[in-house]
Amino acid sequence: MLFSIFNSERNIFRLLGSKTPVAVAYVKGNSENPKLKGSVKFYSIPEGTIVVSEIFYLPETKTNFFAQHIHENGDCEKDFSLCGGHYNPKSVEHPCHSGDLPPLLSNQGYSWQATLDNRFSINEIIGKSYIIHKNPDDFKTQPSGDSGEIIACGIIEKPM
Repeated sequence: MLFSIFNSERNIFRLLGSKTPVAVAYVKGNSENPKLKGSVKFYSIPEGTIVVSEIFYLPETKTNFFAQHIHENGDCEKDFSLCGGHYNPKSVEHPCHSGDLPPLLSNQGYSWQATLDNRFSINEIIGKSYIIHKNPDDFKTQPSGDSGEIIACGIIEKPM
């Protein structure tokens, strides 16, 4: 059962503290956000993939929410224009793409989030890119939730 990961014998923080991530993306900001940085770690558990993001120096915005997605190409060069669209191997509408993740909430430029996702395996996303968009996701506009420009990118890879 999904909620078994939260029972007293298998506390999520104990689980994360005892496991090594299977993949990681080191995030860097675009030219307008050069201080923006962070990491996203991917942990495999029987129920799916735990995605843990820790992001620093997010810009102040009206809502302080930012869309985060996995994109199909692992190319974070220059303006991040080569990272492709959302990872969507089953060709479903947004927000049900395999690469759709819950929005980040910034608190004075800092965000920490952990989420469980069972729409992809870690092996499927190695070599793809983790993306942060300038705007929050509206969860309806196709194909990407009207989330605006990409402000940060990191390639998902196996840790060294």
